[in-house]
Amino acid sequence: MRSSTASSEAMMRRKPELLAPAGDWEKLQMAVLYGADAVYLAGTSFGMRAFAGNFTPDELRRAVRFAHEHGVRVHVTVNTMPRGDELKQLPEHLENLNEAGVDALIVADLGVFTLAGKYAPRCERHVSTQQSVANSACATAWYDLGAKRVVLARELSLAEIRQIRADVPPELEIETFAHGAMCVSYSGRCLLSNYMTGRDSNRGECAQPCRYQYALMEEKRPGEYFPVFEDEKGTYIMNSRDMCMIDHLDDIMDAGIDCIKLEGRAKSEYYAAIVTGAYRHVLDEVWAGEPVDPVWRDEVERVSHRHYSTGFYYGEPGQYTESARYLREWQVVAVVEECDADGNAVLSLRNKFAAGDEVEIVGPDCRPFTLTAPMMTDMDGFELPEVRTPKTMFKMKLPRSVPPFSFVRHRAELSGK
Repeated sequence: MRSSTASSEAMMRRKPELLAPAGDWEKLQMAVLYGADAVYLAGTSFGMRAFAGNFTPDELRRAVRFAHEHGVRVHVTVNTMPRGDELKQLPEHLENLNEAGVDALIVADLGVFTLAGKYAPRCERHVSTQQSVANSACATAWYDLGAKRVVLARELSLAEIRQIRADVPPELEIETFAHGAMCVSYSGRCLLSNYMTGRDSNRGECAQPCRYQYALMEEKRPGEYFPVFEDEKGTYIMNSRDMCMIDHLDDIMDAGIDCIKLEGRAKSEYYAAIVTGAYRHVLDEVWAGEPVDPVWRDEVERVSHRHYSTGFYYGEPGQYTESARYLREWQVVAVVEECDADGNAVLSLRNKFAAGDEVEIVGPDCRPFTLTAPMMTDMDGFELPEVRTPKTMFKMKLPRSVPPFSFVRHRAELSGK
């Protein structure tokens, strides 16, 4: 039942932009083709994901052209906190982004924000979640400085977000994370990686030491490791689950959120495609008031992920006392390169599989379906009962046409056959 604020919530209700990760060219293609309204990516410097593929200046211009041809906006992260000796490189970088036609810059540092206004005037300025915007006063201050959008701290509840939406200027856009990895530290501000490995998480190089398995070693007993555990299952002090809000997009809309963000620039192109496609379908169905097809909810279970939660949206998530390891029940075995109207497909192999395996196929605007893999052939027509070498091109008959960039997958346990 709706609360007494139902009428004001109805006034705020909007269909949010779907913002998907694009860590490199392949992931960009997948995010665009599987339904993103916008993508976020980085150049080769000043971005918080140093180990994603990222984009050179020429690649970035190509990425912007491709995205814009498909009606998709491009947001570029310039969200590190630059040191003084790095500032001299920043104006040229910002000018290149401006000239490339980038739609928005995601920034975290006030100095970078100011320089972006000067050297990239065509680009909107969005304030990164690294700024930990957690109240309307902070959000309004950034708006007064020229921000078009703020990416709120991940530690906020829906009730707090609704209040911020009600209290800030209506022209200020609000973006929140809706899916992906969560960090044990407040808005990702962590020194543990730097301390332990020399790789600074605040400069895009996190080694994720919160995911390590630790033991205790006594000073005078080197090499003897004593277990550290809270109970028989281990220790959970730094456990964090992945966020998944796909079941709650109606609440997202009611809160007046302008954009939902999918985490994952460092993850695979398969992840970018499947998660983007799932949220695209559910978002459209919820907005249209239609029943949600459960097949799209199932899709987020078919990518590698940790156990899901709703983060802080409905209150403190609490300590998670089960395994925080990745769940990897499905494996991509091939990608469709082309397929004619009769289902004659050319594919590129990713992992071995054999004729007779039960596989699933899913693609851009292609509802997942199952089939038993038929006999395959090489490009010269010779039969292949099994394909084993990654990137090998081969042919397979499908029951109908499927679009390029579709995936063939099966349950991971089959890979050991």
